[in-house]
Amino acid sequence: MTHPSGPDPLWQLPSPLCEPGVAETSLAPELLAVLRRRGWQGEALEELLRPSPPPPAREHFPDLSLAVERLATACDRNEALAVCGDYDADGMTSTALLLGVLDRLGARPRAAIPSRQEDGYGLNAAMVERLQADGVRLLVTVDNGVAALEALERARQLGVEVIVTDHHTLPPERPPLLALLHPALTPPGSPYRGLAGVGLAHVLASALAEQRRRPEVLEAALDLFCLGTIADMAPLTGVNRHWLRQGLPRLHRSRLPGLQALCAVAGVDDRPIDSQGVGFRLAPRLNAVGRLDDPALAVELLTTPDAARASELAGRCEDLNRQRRELCDGIEAEAQALLEADGPRRPSFLLLAQSHWHHGVIGIVAARLVEHWGLPVALLAGQGDGCLRASVRAPQGFAVDRALQACADLLERHGGHPAAGGFTVRADHVGALHERLCDLADRWLAGRAAAPLVAPEALLPLDRIDRAFQRQLQELEPFGIGHPRPLFWTPACRVLQRRIMAGAHLALEIEAPSGPLRAIAWRWNRPAPQAPLLDLAFHLVLDSWQGRERLQLELVALRPAAEGRVLLQRGRRLYDCRREGQTVTIRNPEGQELRHVCDGGSPLPEHPATAALVHQAAHALGLVA
Repeated sequence: MTHPSGPDPLWQLPSPLCEPGVAETSLAPELLAVLRRRGWQGEALEELLRPSPPPPAREHFPDLSLAVERLATACDRNEALAVCGDYDADGMTSTALLLGVLDRLGARPRAAIPSRQEDGYGLNAAMVERLQADGVRLLVTVDNGVAALEALERARQLGVEVIVTDHHTLPPERPPLLALLHPALTPPGSPYRGLAGVGLAHVLASALAEQRRRPEVLEAALDLFCLGTIADMAPLTGVNRHWLRQGLPRLHRSRLPGLQALCAVAGVDDRPIDSQGVGFRLAPRLNAVGRLDDPALAVELLTTPDAARASELAGRCEDLNRQRRELCDGIEAEAQALLEADGPRRPSFLLLAQSHWHHGVIGIVAARLVEHWGLPVALLAGQGDGCLRASVRAPQGFAVDRALQACADLLERHGGHPAAGGFTVRADHVGALHERLCDLADRWLAGRAAAPLVAPEALLPLDRIDRAFQRQLQELEPFGIGHPRPLFWTPACRVLQRRIMAGAHLALEIEAPSGPLRAIAWRWNRPAPQAPLLDLAFHLVLDSWQGRERLQLELVALRPAAEGRVLLQRGRRLYDCRREGQTVTIRNPEGQELRHVCDGGSPLPEHPATAALVHQAAHALGLVA
């Protein structure tokens, strides 16, 4: 089913690189152009391509030695302790990582992860009381805990020591705990600043293994670090990048039976896995467990030594992921129908509520609606006590956390960060809440463009796309937050075939010098473009299907080609620019024309403003990167 969508995106081509780049690497000029536009040059570029080993973690985490000494004592005493994680992939991999290391070092760890449906997020007082009654006197939180003030205070009252490892917002005052590992407590500029929960668990486990002189206990730790870090969309810079470049190439050969089984059901068990494979194949299957079932299932999958049990659990993950997709598709269709029933006008903040929607997947659907409409979205599901629980997602620039804080007097509880959040609200406050959120969104919309923006980073002619270029692109891996996949563009691509696939995906076959190229736009929500020539903005990916690999364009945006003509505005003056072969002709408002041959040898005009205009015209017409 195709739904109407918001306005077509505006294209913003990158500023021309008028000065020639320094030949700092053997990278293709298109890739070097991307990196230069991102600010990577000199030593910074070298660090990106070949990250240096991180400094000792003990020098950057003030409480690390204290935490290690307490855990070493637990290992010496064969002490029972609990690892309290979160129900997303980051929390589950963090829990599995510490369970495996602590068990091998002599402690008796157990997992304690709250239920998304029954307990909500993070450590709570009831969990502390149950664990203390079972004889646990030491808790280690992973990916949560820093904001669990009530639970930490209850632990203090019961004589339970708590080591908190968390990367969420620090409270104004330090809560009662034994030791705290948090990226914000590292020195400014520390490479450890971007760690997710599993990264902090890896730091703690590595320091403990070093103290015990047992490096072999970390055999699987790096595999779990890679999985959780990418799944949590942590920034792939600093120590994250260093460890991922070590771990990702060997991830498909992991000795963890559970990870082997997960790769098998995801269809990625026979080749190296990149960040995209982790983010779109492995992570969703783990996250589906936390959304729809008991997260202990995923922790057992990642810790069991039994291959048969691992295969059984991975099959359950696959079933839950299929169920998750079906739930998401059903809720999305229902949400779109509700929006269309209101007519062509949309509120600036989309808020929809249905008591039967599943709490575990409404965040995914909200993200889809943001992508579709370009507006902030809140989806609310019934909680059964006169309240509704919501997931919120928003486009870049609309700060979800600040918006919810501005509505705090209408909410029972809330939390989040700029791009996503959640809240609980009484049913009789929903109308007032929606009105206030729309006021905030109106102000945000008043200061931005009326249409979403697509901003390619470099021109990539189709005759430059081959396996050699793809291998150079892979040298820039891993891609993710802070270092996204390059977005290329190519003008005037000839379409040989076009069709809408199942799932509303648009598939194109593009004429290229080396043979037809496949291009696909996932979840396309507009009529298929009929123009014979299209400008394409895309990511270049290596697609694998039924054992065959092929280069593919993953489309982000497309538009009818200008067919060799663009209009450029500089100040208040409009210039008509045309391309004929390698020659650019520029006509100014007075009718005067300037011609320039873009053959790499013809010098630009001497006047800087004229030279910049020629370079910009050649760039916009697809003649220079």
